[in-house]
Amino acid sequence: MKHISILVPEGQNNLSSIVGAYKILQRANTYWKDHCKKASYEIELVGLSEKIDFHNGLFSVQPHKRVTDICHTDLIIIPSLNHNYQDAIQHNGPIIEWIETQYKQGAELASICTGAFLLAASGLLKGRVCSTHWAFAEQFSTLFPDVHLQTDRLITDENGIYTNGGAYSFLNLILYLVEKYFDRATAIFCSKVFQIEIDRQSQSGFIIFSGQKKHDDDIIKQAQLYIEEAVHEKISIEALSARFAVGRRNFDRRFIKATGNTPLEYAQRVKVEAAKKALETTRKTIHEIMYEVGYADVKAFRDVFKKITGMSPLSYKHKFNTRVQV
Repeated sequence: MKHISILVPEGQNNLSSIVGAYKILQRANTYWKDHCKKASYEIELVGLSEKIDFHNGLFSVQPHKRVTDICHTDLIIIPSLNHNYQDAIQHNGPIIEWIETQYKQGAELASICTGAFLLAASGLLKGRVCSTHWAFAEQFSTLFPDVHLQTDRLITDENGIYTNGGAYSFLNLILYLVEKYFDRATAIFCSKVFQIEIDRQSQSGFIIFSGQKKHDDDIIKQAQLYIEEAVHEKISIEALSARFAVGRRNFDRRFIKATGNTPLEYAQRVKVEAAKKALETTRKTIHEIMYEVGYADVKAFRDVFKKITGMSPLSYKHKFNTRVQV
């Protein structure tokens, strides 16, 4: 019988991804056994302690086993963490070592939301792609600059390591794993029972762009502020670099190093974020909003909007502004 381990890290308060993963996988297990007549998985919660408290003792979890009692597992699911990542890494050293050992022995790994911080601490994500909650992408990149973070992606799948985006999007990762470890029919069954949209691939539409400003390049900070205040204007990057007396090539290099975006990408994201807010809260037409954020070409605006959010402006308005007729 194959084994799936759901980790219960020490000192954390995010219980939902542990319980949710366990419930869906157990339901998949039952369906698989009843309908496919095949051997099911042993699904266990594993940790360092016999009992782990959550939310100041309001809830508690009693793992089935300690990680030291498990010599081999086939899949390790790492739940989301609270927001003190350095503390989480420090207090879960034996778990991190166990994750690394199990992967080298053939186990696959799946991190949920900010569980990517624990996974990255093992060193196994070095040089690989990864996703996590968009709100903590900047902090993740600072701690793990050698990981290729892709926050637009809802799920990444590379060499037996799976990661996913933020919060309750972990439900989509668990469905993805159900299809991998069971089959498509079982994943569809779980999708229907738990009412989870299957095959969702992006978290782009949920990202709130605020711009990376935790850097020491004052010129680039001034440029960022200018772009954000000039959201209604069509910005020339050549003129912008000249405004701050920096050569274009050097300006681009410094901007990418400081923010993770080219100046053009940054300007596009600022404009799209302003457009999103207008689409969510006003009765303005797509054309009116397009002009307000500095676009004159409908196709160019739609293309950029879809590239960043994963949907058209009209689809976005239908999804997030139910109070108005489009």
